[in-house]
Amino acid sequence: MWGILVAAISGALMSIQGVFNAEVTKQSSIWLSASFVQLTAFVVCVLAWLITGRDGTVGSLLQVTPKYMLLGGAIGAFITYTVIYSMNSVGPARSVMFIVAVQLLVAYLIELAGIFGVDKQPFEWRKCIGVVIIIAGIITFKWK
Repeated sequence: MWGILVAAISGALMSIQGVFNAEVTKQSSIWLSASFVQLTAFVVCVLAWLITGRDGTVGSLLQVTPKYMLLGGAIGAFITYTVIYSMNSVGPARSVMFIVAVQLLVAYLIELAGIFGVDKQPFEWRKCIGVVIIIAGIITFKWK
């Protein structure tokens, strides 16, 4: 239950952050805005790490395998950029619909293939139907 609640909070925060970042971009530039987002996220994360008792050491990052797993922050920079760009281009609601639909599709494909250290899951028609329903929902939402 807590996982669902935290996921809901995450979704809400992502939508709010996207709107905020899009507005900052209108008043500055997209890469400056994305940089500021990443910088402030870094400061908050370091402060949270210091306040919560410093679980793990900075050196433990050097032990992460495979090394490509450390690219999350770099990917995060491009996520910030693409969210800002899409929100400015198609609006918050449409942007989030497409983002969430593609997130779900890619996450399911990762599970099916069992890549990036994720346990491989069997194909299930009901999950495939769920993705089709989401796509139908996007088409319905976009319909004028």
